Amino acid sequence: MRKNARRSILAGFVASATAALAFLGTTPAQAALPTPVSAATARSYLASLTVATEHSRTGYSRDLFPHWITISGACNTRETVLKRDGSGVVTDSSCAATSGSWYSPYDGATWSAASDVDIDHLIPLAEAWDSGAWNWTTSKRQALANDLTRPQLLAVTDNVNQSKGDQDPGTWWPSRTAYRCTYARAWVQVKHYYGLSVDSAEKNSLSSVLNGC
Repeated sequence: MRKNARRSILAGFVASATAALAFLGTTPAQAALPTPVSAATARSYLASLTVATEHSRTGYSRDLFPHWITISGACNTRETVLKRDGSGVVTDSSCAATSGSWYSPYDGATWSAASDVDIDHLIPLAEAWDSGAWNWTTSKRQALANDLTRPQLLAVTDNVNQSKGDQDPGTWWPSRTAYRCTYARAWVQVKHYYGLSVDSAEKNSLSSVLNGC
């Protein structure tokens, strides 16, 4: 057999094997957050954000930010992000994930049960309230809480999300330092898009990370 023919056969075998692995869902799980703006654009956006003391939390309720809403068929926002961010995700007739694999970029953990995964609002809803959403319409709050277009929703380890809570970058960053640049770019992009303010500590922390991106 000629060398070129052997190479073609080998290449075909590798391609087939790769396709088979992908079909079986054995490719590594990888979160699929919409790609944030570049660091340079994020720095420009950050410079343009209003710096203000956070608004009073009085009157805040998560119910003022309707979620999770129906996205398609029986699938709501949470289920849509679980399917987007997972690998080999299988869902039942009600769109609930029954199996799959999810990689959490915040801490580098991989999970095989959807119950171990939360959908993080990158800009927490209470933080959004403090930064201007207290004065929004319900429809705009709903848009933020279910935004699949901007880098606002991400599947992550549940207890990491709970540890983050309502904190902004002035007090909380993902433990994986390799992800902090992406996180900062995403944070600034979403705040810029929705016209939300930043406080001084938040802006300083974001600037420090973005300057190193």
